[in-house]
Amino acid sequence: MDVCGKRVQFFFLIFLFLTTGTVIFQHFGFPGVSHGEGVPRTDKTTYRKLEVKEKSDNNKDKFLLRTKYIGCYPDNTQNKTLRGYSFVDENMTVLRCQNNCGERGYKYAGLEAGTMCFCGNLVFTHTTVDRDCKMFCRGETTLCGGVNRLSVFKLMSRYEKPIFKGCFHRPDNITLAFPISTVIQNMSVDKCVVMCTEKEQSLAVLAGDRCHCGFPTHLFSLHELQNEDMCLPHCPGGEFERCGNNEYFVVYRIQIQDNRCLERGFLPPQENKLVALTSFPGSGNTWVRHLIELTTGFYTGSVYFDKTLYSQGFKGEREDWRKGTTICIKTHSKKKESIDEFDSSILLIRNPYKAIISEFNRKHGGHTGFASKDDWKGTGWSVYVKNGAHSWHSHISNWLSYGKNIKVIYYEDLQRNLLPQLRKIVQFLGLKVSDDRLLCVEGEKDGEFKRSKKGNLEYNPYIPEMHANISEYIRIVDAALKERQQPGLPEEYMAK
Repeated sequence: MDVCGKRVQFFFLIFLFLTTGTVIFQHFGFPGVSHGEGVPRTDKTTYRKLEVKEKSDNNKDKFLLRTKYIGCYPDNTQNKTLRGYSFVDENMTVLRCQNNCGERGYKYAGLEAGTMCFCGNLVFTHTTVDRDCKMFCRGETTLCGGVNRLSVFKLMSRYEKPIFKGCFHRPDNITLAFPISTVIQNMSVDKCVVMCTEKEQSLAVLAGDRCHCGFPTHLFSLHELQNEDMCLPHCPGGEFERCGNNEYFVVYRIQIQDNRCLERGFLPPQENKLVALTSFPGSGNTWVRHLIELTTGFYTGSVYFDKTLYSQGFKGEREDWRKGTTICIKTHSKKKESIDEFDSSILLIRNPYKAIISEFNRKHGGHTGFASKDDWKGTGWSVYVKNGAHSWHSHISNWLSYGKNIKVIYYEDLQRNLLPQLRKIVQFLGLKVSDDRLLCVEGEKDGEFKRSKKGNLEYNPYIPEMHANISEYIRIVDAALKERQQPGLPEEYMAK
């Protein structure tokens, strides 16, 4: 070999050495090397960046979430392995499950049957053989448990952001109100929150040097807020934190799922009356279905089939709505022949200005997305407003004219005064529900399809001509409601 060839071979070997060394260096995670998302390690531990949006401002805190696969576990409805938050996603990935559990402050994330994710702070069963967890995730070719089998990961660093609820007076029966209680030396908010998180309780209650844990109940409903000055002194372990005292308690809400109102089922197949849950699109029908399911314990149905809603737990989507096995049935139809099929109906009404924007966002961005800037600037928006305003009016008017046994519910009343409105709905449906279940619903009210405020428009998209058109329809609907001995539309609908 000539000199030139030897030089080429020499530099090639150096390049190969450096490249191989770099790969080995990154793989084994030496100190000082930052790991990218999902970089594997020899101990089945991975690192990933997780972004969590703070409630107090628009900044995002990034932190490193370290996860470790700990095994395959048996799981069934009678003996759950992880007993916290859970959800179903037809496009499930390991990362999405870990994200959801990590953001809610849980220690463990488990995946089952390719589509289900479970979170928890305790593992209640023992491992089985790894080969039982052999099903792939629906959203990627990664193992996601099996039938009645969980692939479980330990979240070794997690984000906890408790929500300050305020100062409250000591309940009459403190032992029943808070089943878990202990004295903590050098008390701080963090110490009480950590303890209650470990116990999977949604309330961390500070009373001097004592920490109580529990859920909102009729004994302690969080509805009677006191002046914060009553909750002095400061915590020994937190100079700028208040710890309450024997009579007035400082309360924090932890991002722990309250399971008391999550169990749902179908009505027995029989001659049940068909109850419509009807609204103009964009009026919050999906959100109200979520509330009704949590409140009553029964699935709601739909005259349509939405795969996305079904994958997120609305199991009534696939039921034949005419069987009467669901507590009420979603419909946006305003045709007389469709209205005639129902024995009674809940007519959900929302401010048309808000409803039209919401539905325009859904059409262009999905259930939780937003229309683009170009969508708002195009002619499609003005055409949609014209058609949408007429459709909002005709939908309400037709149901008032042809519907039987109508119960009018305003979206804005549910937002402002949730529990009294839910009691009205429950009474209309002929059911009885405990106060504790309603308080559970209050804590779990948002659901999976709440649209974030970050994508809201920063300007009013309605021009004067649009206002004039919508205002006229508002006056017509208001008169139609009063003509049928219903309360008129809220005054805020009349304001431009």
